[in-house]
Amino acid sequence: MAKLPKLVLKPGKEQSLSRFHPWVFSGAIKKIKGDLVEGDLVEVLDHNENFLAIGHSIIGSISVRILTFNQEEINYDFWKNKIQNAFDLRMSVGLIDNPDTNAFRLVHAEGDYLPGLIIDFYNGTAVVQMHTVGMYRIEETILQALKEVMGDRLKSVFSKSEGTLPYKAHVTAVNRYVFGTKTEKIALENGLKFHVDWEKGQKTGFFVDQRNNRALLEKYSKGREVLNMFCYTGGFSFYAMRGGAKLVHSVDSSERAIYITNNNVELNFPDDKRHQAYAEDAFKFLGGIKDKYDLIILDPPAFAKHQNVVKNAIQGYRRLNAKAIEQIRSGGIIFTFSCSQVISKEQFRTMVFSAAAKANRKVRILQQLTQPADHPVDIYHPEGEYLKGLVIYVE
Repeated sequence: MAKLPKLVLKPGKEQSLSRFHPWVFSGAIKKIKGDLVEGDLVEVLDHNENFLAIGHSIIGSISVRILTFNQEEINYDFWKNKIQNAFDLRMSVGLIDNPDTNAFRLVHAEGDYLPGLIIDFYNGTAVVQMHTVGMYRIEETILQALKEVMGDRLKSVFSKSEGTLPYKAHVTAVNRYVFGTKTEKIALENGLKFHVDWEKGQKTGFFVDQRNNRALLEKYSKGREVLNMFCYTGGFSFYAMRGGAKLVHSVDSSERAIYITNNNVELNFPDDKRHQAYAEDAFKFLGGIKDKYDLIILDPPAFAKHQNVVKNAIQGYRRLNAKAIEQIRSGGIIFTFSCSQVISKEQFRTMVFSAAAKANRKVRILQQLTQPADHPVDIYHPEGEYLKGLVIYVE
């Protein structure tokens, strides 16, 4: 086994690792033995220098992301087995070779014991994002393991780490095809088609984490007049249309998002006059819709990505939800979400409670929502449950 640099923790700071939490914070470090640069593999030891784990070193408040709690060789077989296990999980939940759905998350970072690595799969194309220097440095190894595990299912791989690596890292990623070439950018989810712009679009091109929640919305949509705020590529919109909505209006501040939404609706419901899309500011649009809609989707981008902005983010979520609760028709339903990892389920629910009180409406929770099975949460890493949602009924 290769000799690795060692990171020794302060007394008592090994407790989270003994509970298999996969992060080591900078404040827990007592000393470093050996030369260590960002992205290196490092052994983590307790204050008595007993082995605890091996992980990738990082510059920042999180100093190590743990890869294994076993004293083992980190080689090609290690990475291949991790990706194989991720593949097997998706097979077990019915996402591999599913005739109705060929878009899903194949690797979900800590949820698949591969912190710093995201892989989304779209109808033969894998879109790979590295979020740590350690993962970026083994890109070729990950690619080879991915090709071996996926076999003929894999037609191309697009590496998209240009905007995801830490800005302080001394690496320059370039978004590019690392295997195969550009393929058809139309994927399938629960029998509905959608365009995916993995080259220029947000994240990997489509928010596959809302798949189950979109399917649920479809069941609520019959006969309703629907408003899809922050529509991005229009996922909730075309599900609502298949569910029998009277009309569906999609709103996003981005002209490009509206263009993609219109294309996706046309792909599934050509010449259907029930749908209209508007490129407008969300808060401005919500201010003038009194009693116009009886089903509203609020799926904004993350208002908070760091702890130091949580307070402002909660205020933004509260303002948004209060406006929707205030404006929706009596007997209306709101699907409301937060994808901010640093905002807990309890904080989100309390925020919706506060928004309801501010709007002075009677509100009941019908269902509590989260991310689907291809975004698994390591039970020792509750932070991995980033997507929170509520279905509420407004009297």
